[in-house]
Amino acid sequence: MWPEIFSLRRLHLKEVEMDQPTDFPVRHKNLSVDIKGNKTDVVLCSYDDHFLVMATQIGSMGTILNARKEEGMSVNPTFNVSVIFGKRDEPMLVACARQLIEHISSCGSSRPLVLSLGLKDHSLETLKGIVSVVIENRLW
Repeated sequence: MWPEIFSLRRLHLKEVEMDQPTDFPVRHKNLSVDIKGNKTDVVLCSYDDHFLVMATQIGSMGTILNARKEEGMSVNPTFNVSVIFGKRDEPMLVACARQLIEHISSCGSSRPLVLSLGLKDHSLETLKGIVSVVIENRLW
C-alpha cells in the first residue's frame, strides 16, 4: 500500500509543478554590475511576505541584515534595522539597509527587507551604487 500512495503523491506533485508560471515560486531578477571596479552580482527576490536582496563581490552572502518599518500611530514612520549574521561594527551596511527600507516604504509596501551584503569594499560610494542598482531594478 505505501508504494502506491507514494507514487500517487509523486505524480500529483509533478502535475502541480508543470502548471506553475515561469517565475515560480518567487519573482526575481539577477544582475551583474561593475561598482568601483568590482564585479557585483545582485539578486532581487519578491516573496509574499518579504523582499530579499543579495549583493556580493566575494561570491558569498556576507553580512545579513533585516530591515522593517515599525507599525504604529506615529505620523513619522520609524524603521528598525538589525544585523542577523556578520559584521556588527559596520554602520555603512546598516545605513544601506535603512535607505532601501525607507524607499520600499515610500513606494507603499509594508513588507520587510532581508539584505545580504558580501562586499570587498564597504565605502560610501560602493553602498550608494548598490542602493542605486536595487532601486533601478526594484520588484516592489
